[in-house]
Amino acid sequence: MEKPGVSVEPGFENNIGRFIILIKKEHRCNAVVFLFLQQLHLKGAAILPLTTDAIDLKNNQLLRCMKIKIIKYLPVKASLEIICCLLLASAGSAQMAERVKDIFPSNTIVYGNISYAGDTLKNHLLDVYLPPNAKGPLPLVIWIHGGAWLENDKYADMGYMKKTVRSFIDSGYALASINYRYSTTAKFPAQIQDCNLAIEYLYLNAEKYNLNKDKFALIGFSAGGHLASLLGLSNNNTVESFYTHEKKPSFKIKMVLDFYGPSDLVILAAAPDTSINNERNPVSILLGALPLKRPDLARIASPVSYIDKDDPPFLIVQGEKDQSVPYTQSVILHSWLDLAAVKNELVIVPGAPHYGVMFDADDIRDRVFYFLRHYLR
Repeated sequence: MEKPGVSVEPGFENNIGRFIILIKKEHRCNAVVFLFLQQLHLKGAAILPLTTDAIDLKNNQLLRCMKIKIIKYLPVKASLEIICCLLLASAGSAQMAERVKDIFPSNTIVYGNISYAGDTLKNHLLDVYLPPNAKGPLPLVIWIHGGAWLENDKYADMGYMKKTVRSFIDSGYALASINYRYSTTAKFPAQIQDCNLAIEYLYLNAEKYNLNKDKFALIGFSAGGHLASLLGLSNNNTVESFYTHEKKPSFKIKMVLDFYGPSDLVILAAAPDTSINNERNPVSILLGALPLKRPDLARIASPVSYIDKDDPPFLIVQGEKDQSVPYTQSVILHSWLDLAAVKNELVIVPGAPHYGVMFDADDIRDRVFYFLRHYLR
């Protein structure tokens, strides 16, 4: 079977010709082909089906293999813009599908490697995953990867959370996964600036990706859990250093799913049996200084510093035997949220280490979707 894509018959150089759209019969319109047709439509082309299959650009309906014909003249510049858009989207989508094809449902719609900062940095890319056949704007879960703030990318942590990832799509949620700059190249607060910038991009482009801009949730793991918590708790404050160009973003966070993220870097640094007070420790690299020597920086970077009664609900998941982030970090976050009367739940997973498939268990996934149903739907 031919791969999904677009081919052009003779006549396109005159902006009038036939376009052969190849789509696997069991799939809805993939993101690349739909984007291509949508761009033609927006540029003013009239699109004529040459088969009995229907085209519905507004509702993303395109079924089976089909042919279309452009019957309205398009300026050459517009045609070139469409081709460039198609080629860029095709390259990004193909790369994404290969990397995550064994995790996501096969008919997931993917918008891959989107630059949210308008530059060419790999660490300023995000992906958007949409369930097929989705109706109306979708609630969005934003995935923030772990890696000690200095490694990994937007695919990290998905490998051991496969059932949870798949369930997001199967349950009708959109998922976005973001990259952010490493602490080895940009010190804090660069990471939280990037997270704010990425989510603001999603907010401003919600209609383009069929997202409900009023229903954004965060999920983060380890360093990503720290960033998700920090972002969720500071979202209703004004912390100018957390924003690119000191411009506060417009979006609101409805809930946070925090998997074993550090919450209080001052307390973490005060423990005598920790390696955190080493210049090569990830927290020291993140801050650009030892936390004990710069407790002011550690406090600014600590999620607990921003807790108040207006914060979004939290589900906190932590391994009992975590040797990287002590379980007390989740306990202290839970306690501070309780004191502020913020809805939250703490799940300590017996015998669990810092990360792994134990966190993809049915009972944890049940709590994740309980929170999503109650606070995001």
